Amino acid sequence: VVKFPWGASGRATTLGRNEGLTKLIIDPKTERVLGVGLVGVNAGEMIAEATLAVETAAVARDLAETIHAHPTLSETLMEAAESVFGQATHSYRPKR
Repeated sequence: VVKFPWGASGRATTLGRNEGLTKLIIDPKTERVLGVGLVGVNAGEMIAEATLAVETAAVARDLAETIHAHPTLSETLMEAAESVFGQATHSYRPKR
C-alpha cells in the first residue's frame, strides 16, 4: 500500500483543498494494481483512470510512466505509483 497526500499536489494546493489522499494497493510480487482509494474534493473525477488500471491488470510502473498534465489532481495517481519505486516527484523524502 502506497499513499500520496494531496497536500503535496500543486493542483490541490491551488484549489485550497489539500486534505485529500490517493492510495494504491499494489501486489508486492507482481507490482500489479489491485485497488485504488481516493479521498477528497473532486476525487470522483479520477476514478475512471483508477478503474482502468485495475481492470487492465496494470502494474505500478504503467501508472508511474503515464504522462499526466500538471498541475492536476489526476497526477496524484502517478505520484502514488512513483512512490512504489521511491521516486515521487513532489513527496518529501528525508535523506538516508
